[in-house]
Amino acid sequence: MQKTKRKEGTAAMKQQAIQYVALDVHQATLVVSVRDEQGSVVMRATVATEAKAIVGLVRGLGSRVHIVFEEGTQAQWLHEVLKPYAERVVVCNTRGRGAQDNKSDRIDADRLSELLRLGSVKSVFHGASELLTLKELVRSYANLVEDGTRVMLRIKALFRARGIKTPGTSVYGTSKRKGWLSQLEGRGARMRAEALFAELDVLQELRPKAKAAMIAEARRQPGWKVLRSIPFLGPVRVAQILAIMATPWRFRTKRQAWPYVGLAVVTRSSADQEFADGKLRRRRRAPLTRGLNRNHHPLLKSVFKGAANAAAATEGPLKDFYDACVARGIREDMAKLTLARKIVAIALRLWKTGELWDATKLTLQVT
Repeated sequence: MQKTKRKEGTAAMKQQAIQYVALDVHQATLVVSVRDEQGSVVMRATVATEAKAIVGLVRGLGSRVHIVFEEGTQAQWLHEVLKPYAERVVVCNTRGRGAQDNKSDRIDADRLSELLRLGSVKSVFHGASELLTLKELVRSYANLVEDGTRVMLRIKALFRARGIKTPGTSVYGTSKRKGWLSQLEGRGARMRAEALFAELDVLQELRPKAKAAMIAEARRQPGWKVLRSIPFLGPVRVAQILAIMATPWRFRTKRQAWPYVGLAVVTRSSADQEFADGKLRRRRRAPLTRGLNRNHHPLLKSVFKGAANAAAATEGPLKDFYDACVARGIREDMAKLTLARKIVAIALRLWKTGELWDATKLTLQVT
């Protein structure tokens, strides 16, 4: 009887033990590494990159499973597939880690499972599944803008390579297109220019439709009205903020939001303390600045930088804040950075509280 109870207790403990699962994701296969709570690798496997295969493997590991995999093209899909079957699903960011001597799928998976067990993985937010439609529409619009800009640059480069000046935007218009094409002597250059013009026409036709769909979807989100009340956050910028940040509660304060946007100042210091008269004290030496953090969301950074540049050039309370920074001796580029950080802080606070923009409550305190 005692042996039976002991076996049942041991089985219950095994059932409650956490299994740390790491996935090295590829287009066709998933390389799996499973560790127990003591850090031993208890299983390695390779399965097809299919929902049925990976769900079957995870369900066979017990009720307490923690899963980690790197951010990538299939990360959102995997997160949605595995979330109902695991106690914890972590999409991690491994940028910034130094390269190892040896690298393989198995080594990468083993390393990830150990980092998960130690709690040393940096997670990437993959919640707010209700915003997936808006995210896709924002990506579609951003891709059309990027592709259109790229085609425009190629058209100008084609003419400039032959000594033909293309000032302004007249070269992109359809009314004078034959005149521009006639300036190209080679048949190959003309055919290439015609192809680029045709590509530009398609992109310019699709862009307004993508923009309208994106804004219409963004209007359905609860944070739309609050963010639109902030000066220089137009409908496109607000739609991008809603899709990328998803929720303000991801960030405890503005100091957690700044690095995500790319507006956090990186500092370096060493030998911060010294002994003076037998007492340990902090050295009176300012840390060295090394620019802004590089690990950030580039589109979100361009949104707030664009808003700050517009605010610094337009009369209003935000320009008064910018002018006050310059009057205190801050360089103009640093003053614009300070203004961008201020706009991020305002957006985060109003988004959390649900209040609308009120210029009378704007403080001139430098953040």
